[in-house]
Amino acid sequence: MIQPQTAPEVDGETRTAPRLLVADPESALVEELAVILEREGVEVMGVGDGAQALLQAGALQPDVVLVSASLPVIGAVEFIRAVRLTRAVPVLLGVGEGHAEQAVQALSAGATACVARPYRVPELLPLVQAAIAGDSGARRTLVVGNVELDVNAYQVKVDGRIVHLPLREFELLHYLMRNAHRTVTREQIMRNVWNSTGAASTNTIAVHVKRLRARLGDSDDQLIQTVRGVGYRLVGSS
Repeated sequence: MIQPQTAPEVDGETRTAPRLLVADPESALVEELAVILEREGVEVMGVGDGAQALLQAGALQPDVVLVSASLPVIGAVEFIRAVRLTRAVPVLLGVGEGHAEQAVQALSAGATACVARPYRVPELLPLVQAAIAGDSGARRTLVVGNVELDVNAYQVKVDGRIVHLPLREFELLHYLMRNAHRTVTREQIMRNVWNSTGAASTNTIAVHVKRLRARLGDSDDQLIQTVRGVGYRLVGSS
């Protein structure tokens, strides 16, 4: 991982690898992410707060910025607003439980997309690559039956009507839609939605599925089906 204070000058430099600036207060998380992404050919620079992020965004000219919603000193939304005054660099927002409102504000301020935090490289890397490439197709929408999920905007529509979901339920629906028409086990759900490798909590998952069904109007459990003793399957409406 590049240390910002010792990074080479950008002017006149020929760069062979794209640069990602990660602003996150958890240094261990940034280090772990850097190790994985640098194997994919992405140079990673890490800073711990919004003030440092603003400084390095100007000094190092990264190709894309990833900021945590819990950024200290200068918050993520304020950082995005400040960056948008001078640069069009793509900014990804890392959001966790309880950050739904910040996600909405960040997108309104000019964030390119939101991504779940703790970060999952299979989800993060395509967004980073698309943002670096300036790919207008980076906006990803999933449609299953009458349900439409906009990954980047953190928005869900049912029959064209916006349905507001808490972050965890959004991530649960996202995972089920990515695996539409396939049965996913409780263990897979815990690992991919809760980011936990521990034993699956049947009650925790059941409660969230019940709430999700209610918000989606799935009163007869035809959209999200229970596969007894195994897990769940999202099949869409007829």
